[in-house]
Amino acid sequence: MIRQRFLLRSAVLVALIAAVSLLAFSSSAGAGQSQTYIVLFKGGAGTAGDAAAIEKAGGAVVHNYTEIGVAVARSASPSFADRVAKNRRVEGVTATARFATRLNDSLDSSAEAASVAVNTPVSDTDDLSGLQWDMALIHAPEAHAITGGSSDVVVGDIDTGLDYEHPDLAANVDFSKSVSCESGAPDQTPAAWYDNNGHGTHTAGTIAAAANDIGIVGVAPNVKIAGIKSSNDDGFFLPEMVICSFMWAGSHDIDVTNNSYFADPWLFNCRNDHEQHAIWKAEQRAIRYAMSRGVVVVSATGNENIDLSKKNTDTISPDFPPGNETTREVTNACVVIPVEIPGVIGVSGVGPLGTKSFFSTYGVGVTDVTAPSGDSLQAANPFGRVLSTFSHGVSPDENLFYLDRDRLHMDPPGCVDATTGVSAAGCAVWVYLQGTSMASPHAAGVAALIMSQGKVRPGAVGAALQSSADEIPCPDPRTVEDILGPATCFGGSGYNGFYGHGLVNAEAAIQ
Repeated sequence: MIRQRFLLRSAVLVALIAAVSLLAFSSSAGAGQSQTYIVLFKGGAGTAGDAAAIEKAGGAVVHNYTEIGVAVARSASPSFADRVAKNRRVEGVTATARFATRLNDSLDSSAEAASVAVNTPVSDTDDLSGLQWDMALIHAPEAHAITGGSSDVVVGDIDTGLDYEHPDLAANVDFSKSVSCESGAPDQTPAAWYDNNGHGTHTAGTIAAAANDIGIVGVAPNVKIAGIKSSNDDGFFLPEMVICSFMWAGSHDIDVTNNSYFADPWLFNCRNDHEQHAIWKAEQRAIRYAMSRGVVVVSATGNENIDLSKKNTDTISPDFPPGNETTREVTNACVVIPVEIPGVIGVSGVGPLGTKSFFSTYGVGVTDVTAPSGDSLQAANPFGRVLSTFSHGVSPDENLFYLDRDRLHMDPPGCVDATTGVSAAGCAVWVYLQGTSMASPHAAGVAALIMSQGKVRPGAVGAALQSSADEIPCPDPRTVEDILGPATCFGGSGYNGFYGHGLVNAEAAIQ
């Protein structure tokens, strides 16, 4: 999950520490400096007059989402926000330059396939399948003996983009439904939604890596994957990008979305804050729009090891540029988006031992299910982490830690520069990462298998995920102490804040 700088990194069997830290970056615009704004109109639906109001105030419309009464605009005028806010139809307006979520899972330690029938089984015998402890934990191989899912189902991976040339993904990429929302307006040019970060390609592989004797096998290896780029290449998820992504999913027959990030300005978005209100409400409208169109929304809980059901102290926002952090008390009037929007399926994380990952955020009323996110404290490096696909040509993170270079998996061998770690074009790369960014795609993949049995209401998919999950009781004692501090589990074996209704079970879910 992000709000942490994604769980990711580069062209080798690498291990990451998933501690996503959502960076809110700030820049104040002066005269002559163009900024992007979210303009929220009253009533939830726009009109032709929206553009006129923006232009009259000295701005230009980037994209107008009239379905939800939200416009993305740009202006170089320092008085734009004040001027457009005077329009009686405007509920709020906010510049977005300092309201970003950056992926920060730090390191620690057009190929179209023929339609696949619903019950076409697949084999988990790809050359890296033996390293996928995560798939064994959720009974994915047993599910695959029954079905690998249907190509009629499309999962939108709202993330940093997608390496559509990766041989473990290429056959499953849906170019017609992939898009970049980096500008706040949809752009379907493949180069625009290519993943220059790596995080999106990793989450996509967990969802839908093909069973093709190469690399790994995803949870739903026969379904289609759409790359919906909702960040810039540095992993910042700006509000206009998130809004565009959900509007795209809702209007393009996407069945399931995976969301391994925190959206919006701060770690917690407070609806009663005048600066955050317009962005918070605009994002909420976009997510609800997608769900109203039948989209199942799955989201990671986060990597801060905090209880989202309790009052918290936010000490890291805004955390970009460094030194701007303030300490504030946050209550239940402040929410993490998208995981705390009603109807979103919240996913916490477990390690190889099937117990809460040391970094996983949790909370009664927020956590619906749990799934493998990795945990370097539960198994030796790198095998406590989750292995998946990664983009070629991506420069390694400054904290990237390479493990056992003789174990690097590349195709063809030797295509990764031994000094820089950068992979060349034509390379296929797989890497180990950890974080709840890795958990939610497992749940999204199981949701896709459920959808493959026949299109059902989003609420029914969530119910099936929960009812088929393997219950995990709270630990005894209920408070556990890890390197990020104590965490206390509330609830019973049927439902609790650490694990929700339990560990997703792919085999049980399709039966």
